[in-house]
Amino acid sequence: MMDQLADRARELDGADQLATWRDEFVITDPDLAYLDGNSLGMTPRRSLDRMREVMESEWAGGLIGSWEHWVDLPARVGDALAPLIGAEPGEVVVHDSVSVNLAQLVHAALAMRPDRRVIAIDPADFPSDRYIVDGIARTLGLEVRRDADPVLDDVAVMVRSHVDYRTAEVTDMAVGTARATAAGALVIWDLSHSAGVLEVDLGAAGAELAVGCTYKFLNGGPGSPGFSYVSTDLVGQVEQPIQGWFGHRDQFAMGPDFEPHADARRLLIGTPSVLALAATAVGVDLTAEAGIDLVAAKARALTAFALECCQDVGLDSPTPTDPFRRGGHVSVRHPDARELTRRLATEHRVVADFRTPDLIRLGCSPLTTRFVDVHRGVAALAGLTN
Repeated sequence: MMDQLADRARELDGADQLATWRDEFVITDPDLAYLDGNSLGMTPRRSLDRMREVMESEWAGGLIGSWEHWVDLPARVGDALAPLIGAEPGEVVVHDSVSVNLAQLVHAALAMRPDRRVIAIDPADFPSDRYIVDGIARTLGLEVRRDADPVLDDVAVMVRSHVDYRTAEVTDMAVGTARATAAGALVIWDLSHSAGVLEVDLGAAGAELAVGCTYKFLNGGPGSPGFSYVSTDLVGQVEQPIQGWFGHRDQFAMGPDFEPHADARRLLIGTPSVLALAATAVGVDLTAEAGIDLVAAKARALTAFALECCQDVGLDSPTPTDPFRRGGHVSVRHPDARELTRRLATEHRVVADFRTPDLIRLGCSPLTTRFVDVHRGVAALAGLTN
């Protein structure tokens, strides 16, 4: 059966509407099956050109004069990203790391619910999100409710990942938001594993607050800045807990008091990394040009094919079979997952990743991953487990 699936993988690649987008990326080893774009996206060729342009022409040539068009990069890149996640202009800024952005929004949400002393988070959520919540609660003397489906009656803010980083299961954002709103709580959605790969619609879901990263499916580069989203309806209530000059509505007035922007720019802190933002802009533009609808459709097709291959060879996957309830990766459960992930790379030139305690994640990044890569990865893994 795997031989037949190999033939079908080649047929699917031949019919793939996004196949030519792989040529937009640097492929140093065409024989490598890279199934880790859900951790770090591949390098767009345009990013290399853009880095040279920024460094040689804008920095070396323009010197400080280039700040005239650098200064609004966080907002411009945010506006370019906004349609990919169902947001409006002025609702998204790309600035600091996801961790910093999340900490900001948790503090802001707590300030909007001063009579409530509880923060809720799934005990199996992404570690950094849990650590940030724990640290804030400890500092402010608050309670953390660790529950995948918490009681929200006395909760100020809930932090929730849209896509489970382990299994790729998607949480219904509209349902989760409605439930929190009905209980008087705010919810901050972490879109790190959904931005750039799924059809996210924050506005339609009624979401008010969100964060996410750009170095996975958006191919912004290692450590590229995260983004923050605040709905237009809520932004006027958001108090910036770190009042930096980039968040000031007239930053060069150098006034005595902090007066925030009227939109999501109020979340900006200090001088941003121009190089990182320039690279992020390229990744965002590539996804926008390809079209998020086509990207999401291919993600569903790639993950469906991966699950079919896993089923054929008897590999156990906790990833949902419903195509609209899973993100852009497929996980395989095995007690020797760590060692198998290492052997995939060293013996078969298949790059996947391991998540404790027993999961191997096979990332399906639609602009770069081929169906033959998926087949080869699953076939290699099956060979190692038999």
